Amino acid sequence: MGIRIVGTGSYVPATIRTNADLEKLVDTNDEWIRTRTGIEERRIAGADETSSTMAIQAVERALAQSGIEGQDLDAIVLATITPDHIFPNTAALIQHHFQCKKAFCFDLSAACAGFVSAMETGFSMMKAFPEKYRRVLICGSDKLSVIVDWTDRNTCILFGDGAGCVLLENDGTDTPDCLLTSRLFADGGYTDVLQIPAGGSFMPASEESVRNHKHFIYMEGRETFKLAVNAMVSASEEVLAKAGVTTDQIALVIPHQANLRIIQAVAKRLGVGDDRVYCNIQRYGNTSSASIGLALDEACRTGRLKRGDLVLFTTFGGGLAWGAMLIRY
Repeated sequence: MGIRIVGTGSYVPATIRTNADLEKLVDTNDEWIRTRTGIEERRIAGADETSSTMAIQAVERALAQSGIEGQDLDAIVLATITPDHIFPNTAALIQHHFQCKKAFCFDLSAACAGFVSAMETGFSMMKAFPEKYRRVLICGSDKLSVIVDWTDRNTCILFGDGAGCVLLENDGTDTPDCLLTSRLFADGGYTDVLQIPAGGSFMPASEESVRNHKHFIYMEGRETFKLAVNAMVSASEEVLAKAGVTTDQIALVIPHQANLRIIQAVAKRLGVGDDRVYCNIQRYGNTSSASIGLALDEACRTGRLKRGDLVLFTTFGGGLAWGAMLIRY
């Protein structure tokens, strides 16, 4: 088949909100935030920036790198929990921008597990229908600053805005596919651990829901930490075993950038040294669906990866949704 990654791209807004800035908003301080999360600053989108506009910026970089024209895309899979509108889907706005009229496009909601979920979905479409889907864009983009309660010191310190993407192409050769194996999971029994309570059909928007801050991210931090580490390690071990690959063969682990302590705990249990774990959480915080795509683009453009390298993605987010994926860059 020869399904390859031919382009990567990312985008973060220009505005930086530091820990010192947050000290002016809530009862917290720089040392407390860095010690518990590893985050030093995060990017905040402007009023004229949305999930679609950030995604478009990232996609333009990926297209430029690949030499492919936007109108030649056959499908767009966008992972986001902050769509521009409830409908139409935000992927359609990206499609309109690039005038790729033939492209099938849709949004996918899996919170912080969105990027790997979109990657598996797009790759599977290409494998099942190679005659229809030759070039597929996978993107994660989130403007979390609009769903963060900036009066809640437990959550507002964690999140930032951004976008990341990859462009997959089937070159019709016998080149090995970029996706070796993956394993995705979900468990709706833990919905209350990490969610936005209101805004859907279960709790429609009302004066009361707005007054009680029900339209913002709610998270049980300690429970999320414990669940995340165990889930990310277990999924990673299953994927590696299925592929017959050892951790020594992995060039880089790119985990979802949720919390530095989570990342370090996962790496330690997998037996992977810090030099082979990509981490940019200190600069961007948790960007949800954008997290892994953003990190992958940075790793590629800064020389941390070369063609043929094996890369392990591992992720965890609301749903609960989690999983791992082994790719060949």
